[in-house]
Amino acid sequence: MKKKDFRKTIAAGAVLLLLAGCAGTAGTGGTGGTKAPEDPGEVNVYTAVDQVHSEQIFKDFEEKTGIKVNPVYDLEANKTTGLTNKILTEMDHPVCDVFWNNEFAQTIALQRQGALAPYVSPAASDIPDAYKDKDGYWTAFGGRARTLLVNTDLLAKADYPSSIFDLTSGKYEGDQIAIAYPMFGTTRTQAAAIYAALGADQGREFFRKLKDSGVQVVDGNSVTKDMAAAGQVKIGYTDTDDAKEALEDGAHVEMCFTDQEEGGIGNLITPNTAALIKGAPNEENAKIFIDYIISLDTEKTLIEMGFFDLSIRPDADAEGFKIRGMNVNLEEVYDMLETASNDMQEIFAVQ
Repeated sequence: MKKKDFRKTIAAGAVLLLLAGCAGTAGTGGTGGTKAPEDPGEVNVYTAVDQVHSEQIFKDFEEKTGIKVNPVYDLEANKTTGLTNKILTEMDHPVCDVFWNNEFAQTIALQRQGALAPYVSPAASDIPDAYKDKDGYWTAFGGRARTLLVNTDLLAKADYPSSIFDLTSGKYEGDQIAIAYPMFGTTRTQAAAIYAALGADQGREFFRKLKDSGVQVVDGNSVTKDMAAAGQVKIGYTDTDDAKEALEDGAHVEMCFTDQEEGGIGNLITPNTAALIKGAPNEENAKIFIDYIISLDTEKTLIEMGFFDLSIRPDADAEGFKIRGMNVNLEEVYDMLETASNDMQEIFAVQ
């Protein structure tokens, strides 16, 4: 929903409350005075997003709507899993209204287990179909992206990879490329996305070629970032948030987004998701919150805060990277996670 439409909705609600108050006054015969406006209520939001970023969004929402946000943060290391389990244990007596997740796999898992309710938000009309459930059970918004971080002292711009398939073509020495273990995190998600885009057989062949090339497989995206920044490798596969850290530190590196030409498989974007909980105790307020959180205005705010690196809307008038995402639906990626993970374990397992 656009900001002006959102304000119209709130304004319309205010008018209805005013009319209701006038009707109540008339019924008192002039002896009871004017009724106080009705309390707009509250919304319970479980979020895996760090409080330093989400708290400001909650405050802005409260100021715009009058609806009180009751946030629940999970302080455990694996925030998404902890909140997912909490929602599942509460299914018979739901407490949560909206789940704001910092990824999509656990959100889809909740959908498959019957914990979510459908809601097709008007604010999602300009979000590509690949980033929302067709029945409205979840909607993706904003996020980060995978990127090749290239050391500019070691690789000329003319030699940057234009496709992930350049990494297995023999164009580069394998030990001059670093990736994080693809059984975990966003590298695992990327493996599943490649499987979804190419099919399991071709996906498996790609990663076997990558392993056979001598690629360095290390413990995490921050390590690949550090290796590229230090000149230990020419190319480190990482996420845009890690890559930005290297740039801010003054390292001689540049980001390289692959497969952007027409007909290419595109570059993986890893978004946030928002979902309505089945049996939400504050369902109407939950829908208002979802409209707000997935809006372009909120994406822009989160980009300005440095939490998001891009808008999920490819043609949006917003700061951040302009990237053509992969031509696969997030559900297709989710369905390939187990197959891809098993293969990655077999191909890249530590000896």
